[in-house]
Amino acid sequence: MTFKVKTISDLRLMFHRNERPIYFISATNFNLLGIDQWVNRFRFISYIDCFDGRHPNVFVPQETPHDEFTSIEDINNHMLQHKDVIDFIERRGGSPAATFLMFDEKTEELAKELGMEVWFPPAKLRQRCDNKMETVRIGNKAGVLSVPNALDKVSSFANLMEIAERHGLGKHLVLQSAFGDSGHTTFFISCEDDFNKHKEDICKDPEIKIMKRINCRGATLEACATQSGTLVGPMLTEVVGASELTPYKGGWCGNEVFPGSFSEAVRAQVRDMTERFGNQLIEEGYRGYFDLDFLIDQDSGDVYLGELNPRVCGASPMTNHAAFAYADAPLFLFHLLEFSGVPFDLNVSEINERWAQPHFIDSWSQVVMKYTDKNVDQVTHAPGTGIYRMSEDGSVSFQRFDYNRQAIDSEREAFFLRITGSGDYRYEGADLGILITRGRSMDDNFKLNLRARDWIRGIKQYYAGKPIVTTEHEAAPEPGAFKIL
Repeated sequence: MTFKVKTISDLRLMFHRNERPIYFISATNFNLLGIDQWVNRFRFISYIDCFDGRHPNVFVPQETPHDEFTSIEDINNHMLQHKDVIDFIERRGGSPAATFLMFDEKTEELAKELGMEVWFPPAKLRQRCDNKMETVRIGNKAGVLSVPNALDKVSSFANLMEIAERHGLGKHLVLQSAFGDSGHTTFFISCEDDFNKHKEDICKDPEIKIMKRINCRGATLEACATQSGTLVGPMLTEVVGASELTPYKGGWCGNEVFPGSFSEAVRAQVRDMTERFGNQLIEEGYRGYFDLDFLIDQDSGDVYLGELNPRVCGASPMTNHAAFAYADAPLFLFHLLEFSGVPFDLNVSEINERWAQPHFIDSWSQVVMKYTDKNVDQVTHAPGTGIYRMSEDGSVSFQRFDYNRQAIDSEREAFFLRITGSGDYRYEGADLGILITRGRSMDDNFKLNLRARDWIRGIKQYYAGKPIVTTEHEAAPEPGAFKIL
């Protein structure tokens, strides 16, 4: 008899007994941290060794010569052609399945050559949905509206003002390119000087998103579109543009999850918008895991669609470790189920209703620490991944190695996942690491609180660097190089 998943218990049993090798291939394992504890035979193949070889389910190939990486896709394509990776996959046998943070059509070809099935919608479809203009159009179809906007080609500041006037967007605008992340391609324009700073980036695109600027609070929420319906995770607040964490104005640099983060009315509206958007994604041919950003107008109370990330993303570790995940199952397991080929029939409405209850949400925060200085240097000492402890005076000390964020005992402890290590280059925008704590990292005005600032300062003190010599300059990344999370 064919096994059919009808309950959460069935789902958990299925992955506990899973014998098919499943991989997450990316620069690091950050985005799916801890999923290996839920899925038998799940392994991470990472380019960066965040754990100094001490994580039992992370495989890191030896460093070999390669062309300069310009994207996460380049990293993954390099690894899928690496002899160590190929040997590792072949030795584990079975019918392997691969998941990625980012991939392109070349990645799909390389995976196919290795006999690996990619458990995500096709790269071409993901890229179409990832386009910020297309997100607006998909949302409009679903009745999930974006901030008042125009999608148009911009040739000059005068042309921009004319478009804004025609659409009633006012004189204070936010512009976004089709692709980009963490505020790197978001431009705040109020005058011609603002425009001229980004003129080349704005005018080169065949179409750009031109939005009315609103006094907003950001939120993000992850979901999974399946044949049984769209499962909706908890709303997360966003840490945005904190100067201690990121050089990018408006750049994402962390999240919080806690029961009272939003009013029940807003949470109910966002859950409904997410379900409708997810169901529309299915109509577009997309299925599986996705993330939506929302903007809540602080003046009017209106809730708008912000962006779509058709994949796991930086918020995924928070979603997959929220209380509901331990009561039932992490959201990503439903993504794996959708692509597994195992038949299932789940009561999605019942699951969503249960997950919406406040006691299914606990309090955690994470901040992504980027290098904020404009210089480029080489790291001579870096903090190790593990558990750190804060003393009463705000000083921070390393306690012990661990790869499980659940090992944090109290708000006096934190888990740090190191990204940039000894010998690596530090450049403006480089990801140093991720700091995860119990409790909140922001105050009620959504600014970093004192505890978070102490943690950030305490971790950064463990970093030391030296100037790079001229002969090494070519190997150093340019400021603003791509992010890897």
